[in-house]
Amino acid sequence: MKGIVFAEFLEMVEDQYGLETVDAIIEASDLPSEGIYTSVGTYEFNEMVLLLQSLNKRVNVPIDDLLYAFGHYLFNSLGKAHPEVIKSYTSPIGLLYSIEDHIHVHVQKLYPDAELPTFKILDKTDTSISMVYVSSRGLYRLAHGLIEKCFEHFNASSTVAFELLKEDGTEVKFDVVQNGE
Repeated sequence: MKGIVFAEFLEMVEDQYGLETVDAIIEASDLPSEGIYTSVGTYEFNEMVLLLQSLNKRVNVPIDDLLYAFGHYLFNSLGKAHPEVIKSYTSPIGLLYSIEDHIHVHVQKLYPDAELPTFKILDKTDTSISMVYVSSRGLYRLAHGLIEKCFEHFNASSTVAFELLKEDGTEVKFDVVQNGE
């Protein structure tokens, strides 16, 4: 997993729970990296699992809820770091539809060894999109947060429903409908 994801996660933890919590979860997690991440570095996914578990124990928030909140946070961070990518879209449905063909292509140029989830589009209209998220990491609640924040970015609201196609969350169908204005 890319270091930028770890760095943003720790930044979110600091913003929401304070620097003391960041220090505590790093110390409690016994990380090979010692919690020191560079944005272009690659680190074991298990380090994120350990950080999430430590944060869960410290703040008593379910891991799925922490991932969802991180999705919201990460959308804003990535948007600030790469505004040119988001500015090329005029709607949240358009952006979601282009995840594989544009967004992930851009990410792969920046981080060639990044292991990204895939999104297979099943159906799309001007106000809805149905897609299947596939990732061996099962971070679908992170994707859920990113999707919802995408709509907020465009000053729109949405209804996001998801169905686990595999019990471990490695394959999830998202049905997203933009709510009327």
